[in-house]
Amino acid sequence: MKKNIFNCLIFSLLMALLSGSLSSCKKDNGASSTNGNSSKQLSDADSLTYLMYRIMQVSFVNGGRDSTYPLPTYYWYNQVPPLNPLSSAYDSADVLLAQIKTYAINPATGGPYDRYSFLDKTGAVAAEIQQGVSGDLGMQVTYASDANGNYYLFVLYADKNSPAGLMGVTRGWQITAINGDSNISYDGSNGPNVTKVINAVYNDPSSSFTFLTPDSTTVTYTLTQATYNINPVLFDTVYSVGGKNVGYFVFNTFSDVTNNGAATLTETELNRVFSEFESANVSSLIVDLRYNGGGSVATAEYIDSLIAPSTVKGKVMYNYLYNDKLTDSASQIGLASQVLFNGGGSLNLSNVFFIGTGNTASASELTINNLKPYLNVKLVGDTTYGKPVGFFEFTISDYPNGVEKDLADLYAINFETRNANNQGGYFTGLIPDELASDYVNVPWGNPNDDNLAKIFNYISTGTYGRLSVQARMTADKSLRLSVPSTIHPLRFNGMVDYVNSAKLKPLIEKSLRKAH
Repeated sequence: MKKNIFNCLIFSLLMALLSGSLSSCKKDNGASSTNGNSSKQLSDADSLTYLMYRIMQVSFVNGGRDSTYPLPTYYWYNQVPPLNPLSSAYDSADVLLAQIKTYAINPATGGPYDRYSFLDKTGAVAAEIQQGVSGDLGMQVTYASDANGNYYLFVLYADKNSPAGLMGVTRGWQITAINGDSNISYDGSNGPNVTKVINAVYNDPSSSFTFLTPDSTTVTYTLTQATYNINPVLFDTVYSVGGKNVGYFVFNTFSDVTNNGAATLTETELNRVFSEFESANVSSLIVDLRYNGGGSVATAEYIDSLIAPSTVKGKVMYNYLYNDKLTDSASQIGLASQVLFNGGGSLNLSNVFFIGTGNTASASELTINNLKPYLNVKLVGDTTYGKPVGFFEFTISDYPNGVEKDLADLYAINFETRNANNQGGYFTGLIPDELASDYVNVPWGNPNDDNLAKIFNYISTGTYGRLSVQARMTADKSLRLSVPSTIHPLRFNGMVDYVNSAKLKPLIEKSLRKAH
């Protein structure tokens, strides 16, 4: 979490508590003075719960005193009944947030629209998206099955700059033992073996892994968590297909293209890749987003500008939809109603193919949807996650004993997007033009990848023609099909708009401070 972004005092709440205007409130967990007053300081947990609710559902403006002019930020705020954030029914901000998310119902599914809003109490999401920094082993894993239904543990991918990537670990490597223990077979999502795997890969500071590489070499590496600069481009190359040059790259995280005004590794890598595609005069482009859980909208805009033709300059890239209160105040606040193309790229593309899965989410889906009005866009793989909505980021802070203390970063849905043709609303995901399977033991860029094989067929013949998964796995018994549900979902970053966040935050901050 970042300092000096969203600094909120809670004196108004304390006064309300003292005056009895809030009923059924929890007791304070301790006493301390606030700004020299004798009022009791709320616990961090209670402060976070209250302030989160205020940001999402109340946020009066005009000095924070005019209750006739509310500015709630939550997209579905008007479907949430009045709640007491300090009721004993809510043990934490997470419990209250979970309750708020239940009210807006999608008639198409019968379930809540909001599968997305969350609190980040470590600041990891902001570090990854804004700063392009992560601190882990840098690899993601999954179980995969053979034609007979047997399970194997595989590396989905590894960041090239991470502890795993620096050791050469990459997609298609099988894990045969962890800390010398080969008993890692799949035993259910909550089984002891799966728990052992999850702890070793994602939680423990250091673990030993025995790998079986695609060339049948066995190696054992001890990997230790470390901080590293994310390289979102996992792989890139140019193919010749039917006499045509085809660019392909795997883009894995929408970390921002700038950080405090300076270009990031994300921008540098994107510029390098597209410069090589331009030099190769590619006529088709394949963007692999199969595990990309989103991130910064600025990066989605940057990629779309590199892909789109030069004729799009000044045209609508996408439109914003806000709740009615933010819509009414948008011009005063300076919130954008739409994003225009600053220009297009230098490629002359006949086709743009995206590879997606159920882990393709948010900013990834935005990138795909934005280009549909302007290019022949095809989606290959599987139905995407389904998130046409995004976040403004608010860092919630308190001042116990006059010292600033960050409590959490709030990511609660604030807007919806639609492309220039008003296409959007894909809450159940973007439907692929062609289904394809994810064989995780096939390395990046290998033409035997089912997605690439079908796309190559389309470029050459105009049809995807390819064997079904059953037929392929029967014919090639070496294939291992990813079973995504066996390991907890990959990191979900969402779709975060930092530019508009910066415009809205001062008003909300003023509201919370002046309401005291």
